[in-house]
Amino acid sequence: MASLDYVILYVDDLERSLSFYRLLLGVVGARRSETYAELVLENCRLGFYLREAAPDLLGRSSEGSGAELLFLVEDVDAEADRLRSAGVRILSGPLDRPWGHRTVHLEDPDGHVVELAREIPRSS
Repeated sequence: MASLDYVILYVDDLERSLSFYRLLLGVVGARRSETYAELVLENCRLGFYLREAAPDLLGRSSEGSGAELLFLVEDVDAEADRLRSAGVRILSGPLDRPWGHRTVHLEDPDGHVVELAREIPRSS
């Protein structure tokens, strides 16, 4: 069976993205080169590749490559309050969803959607 090893987001500014995700996830440190940075999480790695260097990697621009990341958290409301106080743009929530998550959606500095969720009972 396959398992997720890492996710890579194409970003405009490595340091800005690292700062945002360190704040979001409480992660310290990072592996880094001139065009790539990576945060090591408990179950996978979250990578950031400099958008302007994407043609060297992909043979084309990374424009139009969208993403949403979902992180499970203990307290969605507390995280939403903490991030709102830090100036993070909240897109929606916190809300209870019928599929069994309490969620808040926010936007990272490059426009990627980030969802923080806690599992709750599904609605009938």
